[in-house]
Order: sequence, then C-alpha cells, then structure tokens
Amino acid sequence: MSSLIVRGNKRLSGDLAVSGNKNAALPMMCASLLTEETVTLTNFPPISDGRKIATFFEQLGSRAVIDRIRHEVTLDHAALRADATGDVPSGIRSAVLLIAPIVHRFGQFAIDLGSKGCALGIREIDPHLLIARAFGCEVEIDGGLCTIEGGPKSQGADIWLDYQSVTATETFALFAASRPARSVLTNAASEPHVRHLCEMLVSMGARIEGIGTSRLVIEGTDRLVGGRFAVIDDHHEVATYAAIGAATGSTLTIRSSVTADMELIVRQFRKVGLNVRIEGDAVLTGPSDFRVERPLTPEGITKIEAAPWPYFPADILPQIIGASIQAKGEVLFWNKVYEGALFWSAELAKLGARTNLSDPHRLLLMRAEELRPNVVEAPYIIRVVVGLLIAAMQIEGRSVIRNADPLDRAHPDLIAKLRGVGADLEWSDT
Repeated sequence: MSSLIVRGNKRLSGDLAVSGNKNAALPMMCASLLTEETVTLTNFPPISDGRKIATFFEQLGSRAVIDRIRHEVTLDHAALRADATGDVPSGIRSAVLLIAPIVHRFGQFAIDLGSKGCALGIREIDPHLLIARAFGCEVEIDGGLCTIEGGPKSQGADIWLDYQSVTATETFALFAASRPARSVLTNAASEPHVRHLCEMLVSMGARIEGIGTSRLVIEGTDRLVGGRFAVIDDHHEVATYAAIGAATGSTLTIRSSVTADMELIVRQFRKVGLNVRIEGDAVLTGPSDFRVERPLTPEGITKIEAAPWPYFPADILPQIIGASIQAKGEVLFWNKVYEGALFWSAELAKLGARTNLSDPHRLLLMRAEELRPNVVEAPYIIRVVVGLLIAAMQIEGRSVIRNADPLDRAHPDLIAKLRGVGADLEWSDT
C-alpha cells in the first residue's frame, strides 16, 4: 500500500477541470453489454475499477479499448463467446451491476458475495436478488457464491424497494430496459448518476418515465442500440475541490457542467463557514472564516445530514468533515446511509481535531485547540482518504496518510491536478 505525503498550509490558485463521474461510468460500461452494437463512452475517468471491468469483458471475447489520452472507452460485445468464462471483478461494488447484463447475454450469472467495494459497513446484495427474482430469475446461494439463472426474457416486474438503493435502482433499470415489457419501480434512487444511466438507456431505445424521481416506469426492448455517450462530470469531485479550496484559503475556479446539482452541497459548505459559491458553470472558492452558522432555534445544533439524493450525499461527508477541522463552533455530522463510515474520526484526532463519535452514524465536531501534522492510517474507503487529505492540507508541516491507494479507484488524477495549482503532495511506497 502507498502513502501520501502532505506538506500543508499552502495557498492554491488556478482553474481545475473535473473528471467524469466514476459512479456513472461503471454502470454505463455494464449497460453496453445489453447491445451487440458498439458503445463509446467519452469523458471517461481513468479509474482502476474501469480497467477491471474492461479486462472481464475481454475474457468474455469482447473488445474493450480504453484511451487514457482522449478519456474514452470503446466497447464492442458482438463477438461474445457462448462458452466464455471470466473472473468477475472482485473488491468493487459495481460488480453487482453485471447481474442483469450477463443474465441477458448468457442466461446465468455467478457472483462472489464478497464483492462489496469500500469498507462502509454491510452493503446488501438482497435488493438485487429480489429484483432478479421479480423478473423471473432463479436465485441459488451456495456458501459464498450466488448463482442467478435467467427467466422469461419478456417478463416485466413491479417492485417497491425497501429503501432508495442506487445500485439496486440501476440493476432494475438494466433488467427492465432489455425486456419488451412494462416494469415499474417505486422508491427508486434519483442521484445524478442514476438519472444519467436512465438517459443513456433511453438513447439506446428504452422508454423511461419518471427519470430523476422516486418512481420509474420503463418500457423495454430486446433490441437496444449502441452509440456514443458522454459520462457526466463528477459532482463529488467538484465538491472535493471546493472543500480543499475553501479550507486552505485558496482561490480556485472549478468549471463543470453539473453546477445545477451543487446548490444544496454548497449551502452546507457555507453553513460551516467555508467560502464556496456558484457562478454559472463554475464553483469558486476563497479564504474562509470557518464561523459555524447557528440555527434559528436557540436550543438547536448545526447539523449536516447525509442521506439519499436529493439530500447531502454521503460520499461528500468525509470531505466536509475534513474541511471543517478549523470550524469555530460545534457541528453534528450525521451519516444516515452507512453505519461504518465515521470510525476514521480517531485518525482526525491525531491531527488535533476534537471529535466525539456519538454512535456509528453521528459525529460531533468541536472547536480545535491546536492542529498539528501527523501520520494517519486511512481505512479502505475512497472518500475518507480524501477527507484526511483535506484535513492535512490545512496544517503547517509534514503529514503522512498511509494506505491511500483507494484514491485511485475514483480520483486517479486528483494529486496531479492539485499539484498543478500549488499543492505540495507526493506519493511514497513506504
């Protein structure tokens, strides 16, 4: 595992470009299996998970070409071999999104129940199996292996999810779009990357009503077409740059096509005293006063609550926590999605932050007496590596973030981009 060396308290300045959204790109790769025509994805981020899925496709006989210079991936599955076998990518949550496309092409799919991605607590596969069964599939679990046998290819489904799961909503959309039937999903997730996958499926030939809402009605087809599709910018990365700029007192301009999705996120940043604002197609940062806004209700406490979209995203909670270590006041951060995502607060304490982990979901941050550089250990959670990075970048001196490799799964160009605007960061193998 690699370490990230951070020499903090540097003022940054300049423009930053935003990469494509990892959480949009991977489902779009999986969707390409639903057609025999060529699919090209532009604005594709050079993430390690994308390379893993491309390798799996090649094992099945597909052509998968990733162009890191042009940020494109070209996928052609016309030559899939009926007897092909491949190693389903392990250690990435998006592997579950292969269920519907592989069942569509091969009639069955087997997945290791350990394919769960970041260490954020229990990440259920149950909703995906419920969806598969609703579409007529047979599901069998033997030890740690789950096998899904395809059912009638013309069967639709009507499902009400227990909760708004992003990947379960995407699994439903992939099943429904590839079947000539009417399917309905209630309590659907509506995150930008979910909307984007639905828009891609519409361009491929499906009819979808309710995109961006909690109820999707999908009229599928067994002849989806290929095409050229752009991956949307990553609003998580926009928020990450904004948090870094405001927390370090830097003047940054972050240009992106997704500023319309940033309003609530920016409002929460400003609530904890971070100087972030939206102007047209850009998010701008400047020196912050870190003054926490007091609630109008005298007995209240300032809260940042992360929950399914359109709430503040859980994937941005570590960034705002890391950016708030200089906060002048108390803030309660509440992760309503994952029960194992706040235990890294002990590493923040090594940097001088004052925190109290109230329970697995709630973290109270208090005004720090003195921040100091230190060596911290990152858990296997992409966004927590970023949160620790943001915290260390505010502190004079040399800090080290150990086990920082997960950063490559979502933001492989992040360090190079930050160095380009003045950050003093480097990788180390020790």
